[in-house]
Amino acid sequence: MACGQRSRVKPEASAVGTAARGRLGVAAPGHCPSAPRPSAPAPPPLRPAQSRARRDADRAGDASERRGDPAAAGLARRPPTPPLSLGAGGPRGSAKMALRFQSLAELEALCTHLYVGTDLTERIEAEKALLELIDSPECLSKCQLLLEQGTTPYAQLLAATCLSKLVTRINPLPIEQRIDIRNYILNYVASQPKLAPFVIQALIHVIAKLTKLGWFEIQKDEFVFREIIADVKKFLQVDYSRPSAKHRKIATSFRDTCLKDILVLACFLLKEVLAKPLNLQDQDQQNLVMQVLKLVLNCLNFDFIGSSADESADDLCTVQIPTTWRTIFLEPETLDLFFNLYHSLPPLLSQLALSCLVQFASVRRSLFSSPERAKYLGNLIKGVKRILENPQGLFDPGNYHEFCQLLARLKTNYQLGELVMVKEYPEVIRLIANFTIISLQHWEFTPNSVHYLLTLWQRMVASVPFVKSTEPHLLDTYAPEITKAFITSRLESVAIVVRDHLDDPLDDTATVFQQLEQLRTVSRCEYEKTCTLLVQLLDQNSQNYQKLLQSPSRITVDMAVQEGRLAWLIYLVGTVVGGRLTYTSTDEHDAMDGELSCRVFQLISLMDTGLPRCSNEKIELAILWFLDQFRKTYVGDQLQRTSKSRKDGIVLIFPNERTESKTFNNLI
Repeated sequence: MACGQRSRVKPEASAVGTAARGRLGVAAPGHCPSAPRPSAPAPPPLRPAQSRARRDADRAGDASERRGDPAAAGLARRPPTPPLSLGAGGPRGSAKMALRFQSLAELEALCTHLYVGTDLTERIEAEKALLELIDSPECLSKCQLLLEQGTTPYAQLLAATCLSKLVTRINPLPIEQRIDIRNYILNYVASQPKLAPFVIQALIHVIAKLTKLGWFEIQKDEFVFREIIADVKKFLQVDYSRPSAKHRKIATSFRDTCLKDILVLACFLLKEVLAKPLNLQDQDQQNLVMQVLKLVLNCLNFDFIGSSADESADDLCTVQIPTTWRTIFLEPETLDLFFNLYHSLPPLLSQLALSCLVQFASVRRSLFSSPERAKYLGNLIKGVKRILENPQGLFDPGNYHEFCQLLARLKTNYQLGELVMVKEYPEVIRLIANFTIISLQHWEFTPNSVHYLLTLWQRMVASVPFVKSTEPHLLDTYAPEITKAFITSRLESVAIVVRDHLDDPLDDTATVFQQLEQLRTVSRCEYEKTCTLLVQLLDQNSQNYQKLLQSPSRITVDMAVQEGRLAWLIYLVGTVVGGRLTYTSTDEHDAMDGELSCRVFQLISLMDTGLPRCSNEKIELAILWFLDQFRKTYVGDQLQRTSKSRKDGIVLIFPNERTESKTFNNLI
């Protein structure tokens, strides 16, 4: 902990840490009685507030003693002791050795040579010096010096390494010293939130070794090293000076009295920005606009009802705007302001404007009456249309990602029946479809954003059976195009991945499964078109694969490309078969599932004949996905629909019973 820096742990923890520091050889952070400190200023005297904290800790120790807790009382009340010496635990260092480690600069130079030095001789000398430091009687005080005043994480790592060696010696330190070391490290870690991860790990290893080696040691009839969970909880505890109920009361009062005015003021400042020409070369102006946009975003992200939603859950993303704010959101100028800012600002700032628009699109539905909601949605759709008609800003990855989120929020917060009633809906749905197709074709550009686009189409298609409006939703026109774009783009990506040695999307199975789960709903819209496309692609690629297997001189690259394409096709067949819904499926759809499934089973048989030379892990994983989806759809015990196809069994899967049932029987 740096000189003069206040501890962020509870007063009791600070008192324990102060007492531990005293017994490690230093009365307060930043002091070491054994050596001068030219490299760091002396700390200020103890402040009255700190003295009161220590007196409070002493009283807490008295109370603990009265309650029969001698260990806690001893830690709180034990006075500082003189600097530690190792005593019988190790040899006394010579005067030459003691002088060798007097300055902080020398110790940090040792760390540099040991951990980042490139000279082998210097590193060997540093290792020898480390061994000497461990045997030095000043080891503990020097470790504390490195921890509290070291300027690099390597200095802290050296201290942790020395402590680890020290506590695992054959001749252990006295139990009091080990308790002091444990308490000091716990307090140090709790009060230094910005430690390097490898330093935290090294210090935790010291605590773990102390706990393990002292597991059976007793002091005052207690196993003092077994209370590690209680010790960690004490030092990790956040010191809230007010109870949570009072915090909520303060937040509620702030929301009702000040937050709206802050939002209005921030919007006023942004209007001033648009009214005057913005000098994009002036860094101060850019910083001002950035901070104002962040202020608006923080206002919209405020925890209005006291239960922050999980940002990763799209279903819980509604912004609970207070009713008193209705007038702000009913003004068309509010939305227009942020759409205009998006078109006027550079990408770093326009991304924040889009983030604000995402929150505006997530405002709770009950804030408006039905006519007001329709008007508000119409303004949002107009702004989205304007962005799609002028897509230059979407070439920035940040803007692209935020815009995809904005599109997804439109369907999350509004019903399909409300969307189709907007005047601009036919044109906007066409633009969104084109935008989605282009995004799927450029699969390597911000792949994480595709999730939001597929979420939009999945929810829109899933809502089709429940739309009561007479206005056309046009999803039967555009959903098959989205499915086709996904299928063809994934097949085309295989050759690029293989030839350019790029990361294969198939290796990220978590993302693949997530996207396929979303696509299954979209693919069942106008299923005839999707099935025809998949049958054509399966036949073509199966024939090419069989030719490569029969070829005496197989080209490795061509085989890898063909296997990748087949893996995607098998994944996709499993997806569309798994998307079958009982209440919307027909006998014709079941027959189409049979056509696709038959071809996959034939492909499995073809691969079995070529084992083991034609085995491919990606294809095998895809087959497992297909079989799992097929089982859930047609082999499960809880199927609700009973039809002639279901009773005939094999007819369901293979409509041509005479030619195909034999193949199926051979497979099983």
